[in-house]
Amino acid sequence: MEANFVRYLMNFNVPVGTSRGEMEVRETWFLFIKENGRLGMGECGMLKGLSCDDRPEFLEKLQWVCDHIEMGETALYEAMREYPSIQFGIEQAFLSFYSPHPGLLFPSAFTAGKESIPINGLLWMGKPTFIRKQFDEKVTHFPCVKMKVGALNFQSELDLLTEFRAQYPPDQLEIRLDANGAFTPENVEERLAQLAEFSIHSIEQPIRPKQFDLMRDLCQMSPIPIALDEELIGIFDREDKEKLLDTIQPQYIILKPSFVGGFRGSQEWIDLANERNIGWWITSALESNVGLNAIAQWTYTLGSSMAQGLGTGSLYLNNFQSPLTIKEGHLWHHDLNDWDAFVWNEKSN
Repeated sequence: MEANFVRYLMNFNVPVGTSRGEMEVRETWFLFIKENGRLGMGECGMLKGLSCDDRPEFLEKLQWVCDHIEMGETALYEAMREYPSIQFGIEQAFLSFYSPHPGLLFPSAFTAGKESIPINGLLWMGKPTFIRKQFDEKVTHFPCVKMKVGALNFQSELDLLTEFRAQYPPDQLEIRLDANGAFTPENVEERLAQLAEFSIHSIEQPIRPKQFDLMRDLCQMSPIPIALDEELIGIFDREDKEKLLDTIQPQYIILKPSFVGGFRGSQEWIDLANERNIGWWITSALESNVGLNAIAQWTYTLGSSMAQGLGTGSLYLNNFQSPLTIKEGHLWHHDLNDWDAFVWNEKSN
């Protein structure tokens, strides 16, 4: 058995606004396993500026995995404990390698095209006119939309929500918010109270992570249910995960497999959340369609009826062909034979 990795640059159709500025390019890495004509592939979607494994030695760790691929999945996964995106790539690559088709990681009614996954429509950061345009496009197809807040003048965001709710009351549209830690200890309570007037389903990460006492207090008194996102990044030990959930007691947690240790790491968070009656859902983290396909297949096996934060990778100009499509707020999976052969052949050379 041998392995190698390939760097790939994903070009956005238009610059994407994030809590850390605009992105025009998204760098990612593919891990390949090969033996006797068999091929496995996984995406190590470390996101610079946000992932906890955004470290100078990241590429050295990827090379180490390739040099020690004979150790097997479990040992390699444990060795990459502090590199969750590499852990995720390892899981995908081995599942892919041992599958009849390198893109079929979790055979199910979903991969057979018989059932789907409910998802939310995402409104990216931008000027009010851009957000309105996205809303008009998304709301006709999605019964649940997620809007990012904290990037514009706050009154402008309230004005947008006023417009949206005037058109679509709560029984017609679920609105989720994501603050990406934008609010401060001084203004967070007032802003949560103002946002609550719009019957918001939940708000992700209203303040920056690691403010444990304040976040705990907010989760107890907020008129809007709070979901932890960035708060989960960089926590590896089960005991530390338990302590975080028991201390803050959030209403929800948001799980990005690339950020929290792939399928195993996400499942551990889910198990702990279920024990505490904490809700959860899964989101992607700007992966290519290789990683997105893996996340979607696994997410279906969880059996959640909540809208998940998944899509089809249509943000990119040079993404790979995908078996994923969206219809009426649901993600569907189609024939894997439609996958671009470039993914499974040329990229592995």
